[in-house]
Amino acid sequence: MTDTPAAPVASPSPFSLEMKFDPRTVEHLGVRMYSTLPPALAELISNAYDADAGLVTIKLSEISGVPASVSIFDDGCGMSLEDINNKFLIIGRNRRQQGGDGSTVKFGRLPTGKKGLGKLAIFGLAKTIEVTTCKEGMKNKFKLDWNDLMASGSIYRPQLLIINESTPDPDGTTIDLGSLKRKSPFDVGALADSISRMFVFNDNFKVTLSTDDGDQIAINNKRKYETVKMEFSWKHTQFIPSGSPFEGKVTGEILTSAKPIPPGPGLRGITLFSRGKMVNRPEFFAESASSHFFQYLTGWLEVDFIDTLDEDVISTNRQSLDWENPKLEGLRKFLYGVVAEIGSDWRRKRKEAKDEELKGFTGIDTEKWIATLPEEIKEKANAIVNILSGEDALEKFTPVIKALHGIIPEYPLLHWRHLHREIKDRVRTYYTNQQYGEAADQGAKIYCEVIRGMTGRTEDGLELINAVFNERTPLIKVTPGVTETEKSRLRGQADLSRGLVAGFRNPMAHAPMDATVPAMFSELDCLNVLSLVSFLLTRLDGATVVATSPSPIPAPVVPAPPPPSTP
Repeated sequence: MTDTPAAPVASPSPFSLEMKFDPRTVEHLGVRMYSTLPPALAELISNAYDADAGLVTIKLSEISGVPASVSIFDDGCGMSLEDINNKFLIIGRNRRQQGGDGSTVKFGRLPTGKKGLGKLAIFGLAKTIEVTTCKEGMKNKFKLDWNDLMASGSIYRPQLLIINESTPDPDGTTIDLGSLKRKSPFDVGALADSISRMFVFNDNFKVTLSTDDGDQIAINNKRKYETVKMEFSWKHTQFIPSGSPFEGKVTGEILTSAKPIPPGPGLRGITLFSRGKMVNRPEFFAESASSHFFQYLTGWLEVDFIDTLDEDVISTNRQSLDWENPKLEGLRKFLYGVVAEIGSDWRRKRKEAKDEELKGFTGIDTEKWIATLPEEIKEKANAIVNILSGEDALEKFTPVIKALHGIIPEYPLLHWRHLHREIKDRVRTYYTNQQYGEAADQGAKIYCEVIRGMTGRTEDGLELINAVFNERTPLIKVTPGVTETEKSRLRGQADLSRGLVAGFRNPMAHAPMDATVPAMFSELDCLNVLSLVSFLLTRLDGATVVATSPSPIPAPVVPAPPPPSTP
């Protein structure tokens, strides 16, 4: 809607417009509060929303790279001459007290405006403002001039350019800002980003930004977080339990990014909206903002109920709520709890995702690996892995993590015993299932099985040991038995074998397992027994079989280990 300005109406005229105010009010509440483009335009967009507009179009014009004008058009209900004089030009008019808090006709919206000060935002941007508005087939146009306003005293009469002119144009309002105070070029993308974070948009409320080049940018909810690579999200139904006093009163979504969010763009933290417009800039609602988690936190929540409170708790520039107000104490505590709960869930999810990524790079299940380490090693190993698998470090340090896993494998105490090949793999399942008595028992059985296999004997226990390691006629010699040292080693193999069977194998065979394991038989006991078995088997590796049974009977088969289960 672009019109050629009509000549000013000559005085005297039966029509006149009048603004009553203290000029310092405009300077303090308009110029100083809305000296930058995003919040000032947000006020004009908010006015269009309250006017039942479905579309708001903002056009930015430059001449040789210098801002020349800004035009804001909306297809709302427009204003009559009476509306202009009794509503638009009244500074500080509380529309909800005077016009009620009812919803609009077309879209059923509840008003966002309350203090009647948003219109002053235009004076923070420009020195001249022309407003063209159509309502029910009648057009009116007037001009506001900053210099004239400041010189007018307590009453300012804007210049009427068109008065109740019949028009076929549809309802709507265009505000043209000229003589802009801004001198630096428009950053259209950054402006679109900023405005997108000030509103909750839907299909019935769209805002478009355009330039002289014909480029158009749709400002919508998606644009809010377009620059952030999201990792996890939580809908309000996931963190507001049934029965909560805020169930049905708070809606929205909380998000976390894959990488730290830069501190500049105003995205860190949760933004609060009421009736589609921001009422509290992003924050964490925590006593301290030093947590690493806060570098990743963003999102938005709608808290429309605060607009229905008896007291006005929204700041004039809609940047913050009056958190000192007792009626907001419960909301702040609730938000503090929500952030804390999501922070814990984020850490859990992030660890799971990192473990999966680490497993993909290394083939190592980190969680299971670390869980098997002794307490004195676990914390240190976990700290090293966390550092090496941190942000953008995993691919680089994968070889280091693999090397660390080689040095400290799963169940390292079992590996570090360097057990004999005959027992290591065969007792692993018992050991990893924390069946330490059974693991050691299997080790002793395997020792007897090897002896039977070497000699062809069929006995078991002490009867087998005494038959095989008989000092006068041994069936197996671990040394030639010529020198005293060699004879001592022969006796040692026999005595240790008897000790294994008499001191452990037989008691375990005759005692109920639940009585000896785990209260009376620890992991260290198990490892010590397995080490003894391993020592004895190692001596058999180089032994000489003196004689075998003439009629060997197959030795009993050692039971296979049970299927794996979760420790």
